[in-house]
Amino acid sequence: MEPISAWTATSQYRLESGKELKEITLNDYTLKIIVSEFCLWIVVAWPSGGRIAFRAAFAANDNLEVQNVAGSGSDVLVELKGMTASITVAISIPDKEKPLFRYTTTITPAFDMLIPYWPRDIMPLSGNLRTETTDGTVHASQVGTRSGQLFFSFKKPKTGSVFYFQDLSSLAKYCEDTQTSSGDLVGGVWPELGMKLPATSVNKPLKKNEEYMISNAYVLVGQDIPGDNYQMSQQYLNALSEVYIHLPHPETKYHDWPDILQKSLDGLENHKGCWQFADGRSYLNAYVSDYKTPPEIMVQLAVLLPLLDYDRWSSENHTGVIETLHGGLENFYDEQLQTMVRWLPAMEKNLDWSEEQKKPDIMDAWYLHHPLFNLSRLALDGDKKAEELLLKSIDYAIKVAHHFDYKWPVFYKMSTLEVVKAETQEGKGGEKDVPGSYAHLMLQVWQLTGKQKYFEEALQAARQLDGLGFDIFYQANNTAFSAGALLRLYKETKEELFLNLSYLCIASILKNVQLWECSYGNAKHYPTFFAIYPLKDAPYTAAYEEQEVYAGIMTFLKEAEGMDILPSVKLLLAELVKYVINRVSYYYPPRLPKEVLASEKEVKTGEIDPNLWIALEDLQDGWNASGQVGQEVYGAGIAFGIVPRQFHKVKAAGFLIFTEYPTADFKARGAKISFIAKGDPRLRFRIAIVKLEGTKTLPGIALKVKGSSRSLIIIDPEKSTGGYIEYIIQGDAAVTIQWKKD
Repeated sequence: MEPISAWTATSQYRLESGKELKEITLNDYTLKIIVSEFCLWIVVAWPSGGRIAFRAAFAANDNLEVQNVAGSGSDVLVELKGMTASITVAISIPDKEKPLFRYTTTITPAFDMLIPYWPRDIMPLSGNLRTETTDGTVHASQVGTRSGQLFFSFKKPKTGSVFYFQDLSSLAKYCEDTQTSSGDLVGGVWPELGMKLPATSVNKPLKKNEEYMISNAYVLVGQDIPGDNYQMSQQYLNALSEVYIHLPHPETKYHDWPDILQKSLDGLENHKGCWQFADGRSYLNAYVSDYKTPPEIMVQLAVLLPLLDYDRWSSENHTGVIETLHGGLENFYDEQLQTMVRWLPAMEKNLDWSEEQKKPDIMDAWYLHHPLFNLSRLALDGDKKAEELLLKSIDYAIKVAHHFDYKWPVFYKMSTLEVVKAETQEGKGGEKDVPGSYAHLMLQVWQLTGKQKYFEEALQAARQLDGLGFDIFYQANNTAFSAGALLRLYKETKEELFLNLSYLCIASILKNVQLWECSYGNAKHYPTFFAIYPLKDAPYTAAYEEQEVYAGIMTFLKEAEGMDILPSVKLLLAELVKYVINRVSYYYPPRLPKEVLASEKEVKTGEIDPNLWIALEDLQDGWNASGQVGQEVYGAGIAFGIVPRQFHKVKAAGFLIFTEYPTADFKARGAKISFIAKGDPRLRFRIAIVKLEGTKTLPGIALKVKGSSRSLIIIDPEKSTGGYIEYIIQGDAAVTIQWKKD
């Protein structure tokens, strides 16, 4: 028997004697709407007889009277009134083919009302209605300000599984008036699950006679109970995509990324706060005006590689910056350790010991592999200096992997491999996605050298990820690159384990995003929908990690070309790409009001220049200032990474083609370009034709799409203004763009 609160005990008692108002059929399930004194319940019954109750309305110590029950068929509106408030509950079935229902709750207080406590709204039931006799497993719940999700399965009785999703965007007015956050609202401990409202303070009540939406829940029920982590993660992905289709999706808009890139490049090249002079040459700072911290290898490479990508795409030449960055790489090689190291060896003595990693000889487990992976990318592009540094370092990386038996701690000493910090938290183990990033590195070196030993290293490391579940996620960018590496291993070996692990990585990333708009406080000034958090418990989103997740997802989708991957993965990853490129420009301070930026005293590292087009590290929840960590120079690669991937230059015709969704199979023939847009045909995205600088006018353009119907359809522009033409089309389509030659 599970312990329960007095709230749940009394709720059960009153539910037993409640009055049924309406019954709805939902496929093979039934929904009974029951009013019981101070609660309105939606009780769901499985075909097998199992049940669960959702509290759609609650009025503490009140007696709710039914004023009206309206609606026909599957859509029901219930109006309730008590001494404390009027409450309206709307219940609907968004998709009659799926066991999915939605309920919204609005409350109008009869006086300025405080909410000191609010019970969670889900009550699992056994045959005799006793919640305390049930048992189950919670697979996923909200952490911080991530999605308001709850995914759980019954163990007793073996009823099935439930995916519950709160659209927390709907709480904006509640949070704005009460100055509360929508973080950590959805979760609980079995059997008391669901959403609780944030507690209000004495001086910030709900306002009399104002209407507040306090719940906007989507509930998908099913009979399948996952038998292992791989079934669980794929069931999660499928459920999330089914709900996602019906969520309100914020409007995106075209951002002039080529212009943002030029501003960012100008700041990078010319702003003195981006650089420091150390040991005879110039290096990038990690943060603007942080001259105390020695140069880092990751920072140099994090800007160098995207800049090289951009120069290849644009045919521009930024030799000065590139040669400065490239020329300093070899100075990070430690002859004694025989590997590349984090801090410039000549300046390591200047570390201030303020954090664990800011001590000489200390390595963060993931960090060793990250610069080596970037060196491997340079090497695969023919960079002989990068290849030399990589191959001189790779044996050290293998030695470390063998020493820790492919189970890395958090921090260790590079000289002795002594563990400095074994676990992220007590009992949670080390950095669990590092085997994936190591496998990624080894596959790159295998591709470079053709030596089978590196492939075997990748296999050995990847197998260590088996059995981790959602704990596979430590750092978002590493998990994203792991997904691509695991998919590559599956393609090479046909072992189902690696395909399952790649899906588990994708599910872990999507569990760690924010699928709602934080339209309160400072966040009214920047979008947050589909924001990606860098760590599983990070309180803010981070520019560089988001850009790297985006790059990792693009790599995964490239690996997946020609494969029949899960439709839910296709849908969700295309949407992730769309919203990343819509949102991340708000990391640049000039895009934000100065009052939302951290003050001088609040900035942890360096300074913030509000006029500089270099990204802030952090965007925060609405009640916090952003940029508290600093203005990260290594985030300057955001624009350089986006432009070559989302813009296709048609120089002969004088325009760029921009797509919000990832694409494949670009082909050019005469005055015609064709490509495949990824994603799902149930959702739509933007294509824009943008005039190149120096082009007088755009030529006459026709855009045609072949979708699931396989017929070719001419798409009319949604917008056409001078040098800009915009189309909105469905995902998973073949696109052809033709123009008239002069």
